[in-house]
Amino acid sequence: MWGWCRRLVLSWQLASKKSWLSYMALLSLVLVFIVSSFDGLPALVASPLSSSSSAPLPLNQSFTDLVHAYKQWDARLGCEEYRQKWQKESPINPSLQNPSIVSCSSLKQKHVTVRVKEWTWLPDNLQNLHSCECGLTCMWTTSEVLADNPDVLVFESATPPRQRRTGEPLRAYIDLEAGRKRTGFEDIFISYHAGDHVQATYAGASFHIHRSYATSSIKRNDILVYWSSSRCLQSRDSVAKELLSYLPHHSFGKCLNNVGGQGSLRNMYPDCTKSYGDNSYWAYHLHCAMSHYKFVLAIENTRTESYVTEKLFYALDAGAIPIYFGAPNVGDLVPPNSIIDGSKFKSLESLAAYIKKVAADPVLYAGYHAWRRCGVIGNYHQTRAVSLDSLPCRLCALASKSGGKSASSVS
Repeated sequence: MWGWCRRLVLSWQLASKKSWLSYMALLSLVLVFIVSSFDGLPALVASPLSSSSSAPLPLNQSFTDLVHAYKQWDARLGCEEYRQKWQKESPINPSLQNPSIVSCSSLKQKHVTVRVKEWTWLPDNLQNLHSCECGLTCMWTTSEVLADNPDVLVFESATPPRQRRTGEPLRAYIDLEAGRKRTGFEDIFISYHAGDHVQATYAGASFHIHRSYATSSIKRNDILVYWSSSRCLQSRDSVAKELLSYLPHHSFGKCLNNVGGQGSLRNMYPDCTKSYGDNSYWAYHLHCAMSHYKFVLAIENTRTESYVTEKLFYALDAGAIPIYFGAPNVGDLVPPNSIIDGSKFKSLESLAAYIKKVAADPVLYAGYHAWRRCGVIGNYHQTRAVSLDSLPCRLCALASKSGGKSASSVS
């Protein structure tokens, strides 16, 4: 380039009629070319081979804007690469039942009536006349008026009758607790496990009906982890206490509380109540509060196969990354690359170090949300399909296949 510059100067010297103004213009042009040749300074004209839209965006070590993090992830990786890695033919998943619990041809009744006889927590919004697959209709109700001659009686808080004669309603018993136990008197057993008659996972919306749906796109950078637990089990608290000692966190429950009580949630995030009503019950705004944090700590009461509760699914619904301790087969029930499984780390300190790494890297963080943006949810569609939300239709289908009140047994 210097040779080219010398030729320009020589050309000017030979042109005796050039004015002083021409000299200055030529000198300015030479200086521009010299400056633009240095590394790290932009050229006057962008190269046609480069594209500003595909150029990597700089990493922001203190990012708070989740939507901007998505854009950085799109520029560096993108959905196509993600799909190639995760969108594979899913093998038969032993942790989940087929949502179509029976074939249409096996149905013996086109309408089944279910009366919930004894219950404590089953949500009222399940009470409805459900339109199910194969033209089956299912009445699920607690009302004796609407179901005076039911095909199935559901028991949740009480043991079913010890005896049942043919022609009497089938007895269904539901137990979604970790230690699920049959009573020995039910015809149909409902639990969270795929090995029982009817599976009902915690992934559905029925477990938290009364809630605000506000979510924040701005994540806190000073406090990384949300945790809330009011059943202070020693095994769970010991894990939480050590892990959270390494990380800035807020604990809203009774256990290890550091924010002054559950009511402080509403005061801390007035945007949640402003958008979705001034409901005084703190749990109504729980999802919205969670959405302000990059991570949510979810520790089950026990480490039991397939026992994955709302603690994890609430975090996914709120747009946070769950830090999970619980079911060893949790990967079968969640979207690909959507959680941080604490059991995979050699120590809680190394887990905390990884969490800090993810928190500081918008591209790495956004990768944990790619499943919801790229249309690759793996087995999660099945987890949702066999949740409590769809229990009425699946229970009615099994009862119909068995013959309802005329059934001698259920298989």
